[in-house]
Amino acid sequence: MEKRAAGEAAADLVEDGMTLGLGTGSTAAYFLLALARRGPDVRCVATSAATEAQAAALGIRVEPFEGSIESLDLAVDGADQAARGHWLVKGGGGAHTREKIVAAAAARFVVIVSPDKLVDEVGPPVPLELFRFGLPATLRRLSDLGPVELREAPATPDGGVIADYRGPVEDPASMAAALSAVPGVVDHGLFPPNIVSLVLVGHADGSAEGLPRMEGQVT
Repeated sequence: MEKRAAGEAAADLVEDGMTLGLGTGSTAAYFLLALARRGPDVRCVATSAATEAQAAALGIRVEPFEGSIESLDLAVDGADQAARGHWLVKGGGGAHTREKIVAAAAARFVVIVSPDKLVDEVGPPVPLELFRFGLPATLRRLSDLGPVELREAPATPDGGVIADYRGPVEDPASMAAALSAVPGVVDHGLFPPNIVSLVLVGHADGSAEGLPRMEGQVT
């Protein structure tokens, strides 16, 4: 019920004529269901093949993001971890690279979560997408930061390999920079607060509320 409440609250933010980014995962699926029930006239891009297939089955129009859409009015997605300071960890489904591209392209990025996803500080595992080319060398460089495990998962739609960083995070901004600096890392699942517009938390009674941003939070 919590995920459904968050998804329905996000769907209430959609207006006719918007361009939308559709996230991936079980909570985002509730947003798609609510969006289909409302039936607004919108143009959408999807962050994964699974989301695109679900949207198509619901009658939601999805277009390629390499087409005529250059920016988005709103993107809605879930998270594996959402900290009080609005740092996120995403990528449990391996779609974090596309999810980050979509989130950054949106005027508003709304994150929908159930209460169990809330954390005081983000931590491991942090999903990674890695180039297959030079993979052993990339893993060796990453090992200087902490343990990394390859995930038994299909290649991403862009041909990447999915792994998980399992070492300490501590300062997420520093860790995000360190991971990005390793050649062969396509992207990581640490999402900074400056791209997060709103975190909607769903509750068992069907209500949803925004997670307050910590006072003095640097974005």
